[in-house]
Amino acid sequence: MKEFIKEAKVETAVIVGLITPQQNERKTTEYLNELEFLADTAGAKVVRRFTQRVNGPSSVTYIGTGKLEEIADFIRQKDDEEDPVGMVIFDDELSAKQIRNIEKALQVKILDRTSLILDIFAMRAQTAAAKTQVELAQYRYMLPRLTRLWTHLERQRGGSVGLRGPGETQLEMDQRIIRHRISLLKQRLVEIDQQKTTQRKNRGRLIRVALVGYTNVGKSTLMNLLSKSDIFAENKLFATLDTTVRKVIIENLPFLLSDTVGFIRKLPTDLVESFKSTLDEVREADLLLHIVDISHPDFEEQIQVVEKTLGDLGCADKPMMIVFNKIDAYTWVEKEEDDLTPRTKENIPLDELMKTWMAKLNDNCFFISAKERKHIDELRELLYKRVRELHVQKYPYNDFLYDNYNTNGEIK
Repeated sequence: MKEFIKEAKVETAVIVGLITPQQNERKTTEYLNELEFLADTAGAKVVRRFTQRVNGPSSVTYIGTGKLEEIADFIRQKDDEEDPVGMVIFDDELSAKQIRNIEKALQVKILDRTSLILDIFAMRAQTAAAKTQVELAQYRYMLPRLTRLWTHLERQRGGSVGLRGPGETQLEMDQRIIRHRISLLKQRLVEIDQQKTTQRKNRGRLIRVALVGYTNVGKSTLMNLLSKSDIFAENKLFATLDTTVRKVIIENLPFLLSDTVGFIRKLPTDLVESFKSTLDEVREADLLLHIVDISHPDFEEQIQVVEKTLGDLGCADKPMMIVFNKIDAYTWVEKEEDDLTPRTKENIPLDELMKTWMAKLNDNCFFISAKERKHIDELRELLYKRVRELHVQKYPYNDFLYDNYNTNGEIK
């Protein structure tokens, strides 16, 4: 008897965003492009996006009732097709009240940007540390939203003693279980962090360089080129979760190079808090290489997101080099002679863009293509110079380098 194995169907999704006075249409479009990329990374196919121009999100349903009904009509139309809509993803974090009301109106799975990112992190986590950090962030996200799971047993309103129903009891029990689990996970992370601290102490007197940047800018690809290793690199968001550390030798100078998790807009606070132990490599680094995708239309905003996150981690004052990657993918459109509108960066060729504010960074700014391996040797030379300067400042250079390493960078 033949066995038929059905392939797992890709979930079909709709994404939703708002256009507000603080977030114009162009920015909303860019955010939804990123949200669709997140959905694709998680394994969902986006078939439609909805936007609404409002002063701010509704505290009840995030979007207006008219737009909610429009989405519901679209979902009902797709019900008769081969791939009905299975979820609706919102570009901002939703409250328990908003999720409950939206689910009631749409009758499908509701996700927000935070829960989607958490799902991707859970999918990508490989080591015990990463899995523990993701689980902790998931429980922190879940705790204030537990109420929506028990609406069918909700206690009576306006009562006093003796009017508490079983839903309240079950809810309180679940909250205690989750708080206890959070406490255990925090303790486990403390133990993991202590182990990692011990490992870092055993690495000897070497300069530490950390790759930081927005997600999917090419950090892992550059890591592979500089360290001649084979770290997983993929055109997906958050391809790297666990910090990878490699010893790199340029000429006769060894140093440690670490690849860290990428940052993103609206990165959940709980996730940043949970992953602080992973980001210790950033806090303890002597030099940060901030990798930027110069081909991205909003690369300047991505720079600001990374700088803000580094500031939250207390790393804003560390020595840093900005490495603009993907120069091979940079495109621009020449304005027509009769076009009198102001030029934007989309109308500026790369060589002219390099002469703007970037030129003031001098040696703290470099342009490469990791994919095409352009200017990698020059970057290695510049990196050697910077690491050597830091080594001289931090350690007795001659005693350490020449007494402990041979010309191949091997320990004697």
